[in-house]
Amino acid sequence: MKNKKSSYDKLFLFLVFIILSINILLGVVLITISSTVYKSNKLSELQSIGDLFINCVKKDYSATMDTRSTATKNLHEEFSRKYRLMIYLYDESGNCVLSDADYKENPKKVVKNSDKMTAAELEKLSSNDYLALETKNISANEPYMLYGTCFFLKGENDVVPTRMFAKIYCKSDGINTFSVKIALFYTLFCMLSFTAQFFLIKYRLNKLSDYENEFRRITEQFAKRDFSENIPTNVPYTTPEIADYVNTVAADVAKSEETSKTFIANVSHELRTPITTIGGFVDGILDGTVPKSRQNEYLVLVSKEIKRLRILISSMLNMSRFETGTLRPNFRDVNLTEIVIQTVLMFEKKIEDKNLEVEGLGSERMTAEVDADLIQQVIYNLVENAVKFINTGGTLSFRFERSITGTCTIGIKNTGEGLKNDEITQVFDRFYKTDSSRGKDTTGLGLGLAISRKIVHLHHGHIVVKSVYGEYTEFLIQIPEKQPKKKG
Repeated sequence: MKNKKSSYDKLFLFLVFIILSINILLGVVLITISSTVYKSNKLSELQSIGDLFINCVKKDYSATMDTRSTATKNLHEEFSRKYRLMIYLYDESGNCVLSDADYKENPKKVVKNSDKMTAAELEKLSSNDYLALETKNISANEPYMLYGTCFFLKGENDVVPTRMFAKIYCKSDGINTFSVKIALFYTLFCMLSFTAQFFLIKYRLNKLSDYENEFRRITEQFAKRDFSENIPTNVPYTTPEIADYVNTVAADVAKSEETSKTFIANVSHELRTPITTIGGFVDGILDGTVPKSRQNEYLVLVSKEIKRLRILISSMLNMSRFETGTLRPNFRDVNLTEIVIQTVLMFEKKIEDKNLEVEGLGSERMTAEVDADLIQQVIYNLVENAVKFINTGGTLSFRFERSITGTCTIGIKNTGEGLKNDEITQVFDRFYKTDSSRGKDTTGLGLGLAISRKIVHLHHGHIVVKSVYGEYTEFLIQIPEKQPKKKG
């Protein structure tokens, strides 16, 4: 069978989309956080270097009382060159008092308006330090890191310290480089991770798709009444209970199919045999083959075969009515003992032929509220089985008991081969016939005990079987003396 499109195909695309989206989102978050942390570290580093430079300037000023001394210029040049900085010192009026223009013939021309600070800038730095990326006064395309601060210089003889301002710039290309590197690293890692996840999910879903196709193929065979295979239940990451349930249902259907075939074959045989017998006897009487002196004898045989047909058809109809729930018992007070005696008399000839001893029919009469016809059918089925499977010269026993709770019990017991333990658990199943009965009974359908149990249940009672293999079998019918009243 060609594999159909699996329901896992859309799931695979959905999972790929989700994983890809998560990887991209994580990448954006990771790159953003990493760049932010790196930028913060670089700014903190710039601030530390700037504070170190200002402290050195304060120390030189306390000795020289000059912000443009040779030591201060050398300090400025050393910090600028070593840390690749652009350092500008301003007095309290905002005029630049020290920059690389003080000792270089060709100073850097990167910062706009580096010679003078605006009043707004002076006021802002007087209140708080500035530490961030700055582009307003930078002519280059990339932003610079800027550390701006206000500090005070005081000489040995100064009564009032001199307020100063510093603006220290540093290139931010390292931040961009770091962002590019972390993006490339994460992209490579993401590609490798996504590839591994892709093939892992593809492999797992392919296994599940194969299992789904196998599940579909076998269930389609079940639909075609082919029960030769079972759905696997040991596939990882699947729900074995579903496969077990479907296999159980299929096994029940297969068993039902087999029993139905057996039932149809038995019904065909059961109907054909009496009809053939009746037809042969009637034809013999009509064409004169059977002499008039023996016609009554043959008519008796025809009558028996007709009764057998009636019982057979009644059994099948009753079973159908039981299944559909359309059978309604006609309850009334009935003498159960009399029903048993009347039924036993129907088997008088067979009892005599087997030389059986019958016990227990002389018990006190016991009455109960039952449907007489249905209960007689139960008794007939049980007595028929008892006579059929009893040993020659054996004992057929009956007992009638009434409990103090109002339960009537009828016991029918026969000596003989008895039932095995596994047969006891199945004896009430429809169409079931024990191995021994198959050898001794070629006419039964296996419906008698199944019908009997349903009839007893309709009477709100129970039917049980007790048996010791090789000794006896006893069926006990337990029904209430009075049927419970229906509510409402």
